[in-house]
Amino acid sequence: MSDANPARFITLEGGEGAGKSTQARRLSEALHARGIENIVTREPGGSPGAEDIRKLLVEGEPGRWTPEIETLLMFAARVDHVARTIRPALESGAWVICDRFTDSTYAYQGAARGADADFIRRIEEATIGDFRTDLTLILDVPVEEAFGRIESRAHAENRFEKFDCAFHERLRQYFRQLAQRESERCVLIDSRGETERVSQQIWRAVASRFNL
Repeated sequence: MSDANPARFITLEGGEGAGKSTQARRLSEALHARGIENIVTREPGGSPGAEDIRKLLVEGEPGRWTPEIETLLMFAARVDHVARTIRPALESGAWVICDRFTDSTYAYQGAARGADADFIRRIEEATIGDFRTDLTLILDVPVEEAFGRIESRAHAENRFEKFDCAFHERLRQYFRQLAQRESERCVLIDSRGETERVSQQIWRAVASRFNL
């Protein structure tokens, strides 16, 4: 990796059905096409230990865990993910594209489920310290459209999709407010409609931020 394009840590955030996984792959392909080495990873998960913890979080019924227990599990997975996947990739010069990161904990366990933000912040400081993203792309889609997307899915990892509409609306509003509050780090992406149009918005945001 040249000094002109040092390794970057990019995250994609948003509620269920926003298209993060698809857009993470497409962004990776666009970077590879320009000779920029990168990896795509996800949370919870992204390393063997974190993937084991993921199963506890994304399978089962909504009431399986309290928001505080979820927060502790999320950060347990995150510590392993950062140590075993994200930091080594960045140190090798590869860019990292991650489907969700710490913002999702403040959104899901905090704003949507009621865990105290200070509680989350203390755990964050104790586990990953000041480790932050270089750019966060927040994919925004109305809840009713997101529900239309997730209803077509058939998979075991649907615990968060089972929460009610009010939960998903709280998620959306938190992420939209985050984009306004931290506009230097975050870019709000309208993820309605065609996949290619969304990809173009994302590429413009990445290329502009990192002078590509």
